[in-house]
Amino acid sequence: MDDMTTDSLDDRDTPSWLQGENKAKAAQIAGHFAEIMKVLGLDLSDPHLLETPDRVGRMYMEIFRGLDELQEPSITNFPNSEGYSNMVIVKNIDFFSVCSHHMIPFFGKAHVAYIPGETIIGLSKIARIVEFYARRPQLQERLTDQVVGYLEGKIAPKGTMVVIEARHLCMEMRGVEKSGTLTMTSGLRGCFEDQRVREEFFDLLKRE
Repeated sequence: MDDMTTDSLDDRDTPSWLQGENKAKAAQIAGHFAEIMKVLGLDLSDPHLLETPDRVGRMYMEIFRGLDELQEPSITNFPNSEGYSNMVIVKNIDFFSVCSHHMIPFFGKAHVAYIPGETIIGLSKIARIVEFYARRPQLQERLTDQVVGYLEGKIAPKGTMVVIEARHLCMEMRGVEKSGTLTMTSGLRGCFEDQRVREEFFDLLKRE
């Protein structure tokens, strides 16, 4: 047998967000969460709760994997050799995130548009960018700006616009307790500051 350790063999079947240092972090989170459960008066010997701290530790490393900059999606830019100068829209991108104020989920859809300059980007990468920034304790406003800023920095488009609509469980499970309420945010740069361009974007969003 080669000199590969048992741990490295196991890592081949372990997701990247739970390897190495992240595995240790998951164990730390599990320990802290077990203390929270004790404060709440829960019986950790209950078979339904016995492994809950470990599950929570692994889950946190999964849903917050966007905190690891090494998980940033690799982006391949392509030359805009055809000189395409109209709008590119990827809409209805489902995402899940966690509100950094209450650590309760919020979720919804992102709509991303850009007008190419000298380069274009693979369409699937746009969804990956949204997911990357959503997978961390987040504010919807900041998530919106981060997606805009990423595209601006990577492909230098003539303009970028992002609209996000989401339901926040911190409004539905607690506080005002208004189920189904939608929060909408938008971020724009470049030619999208022109009202005519924005109107075209919103008109295209309305189409099925």
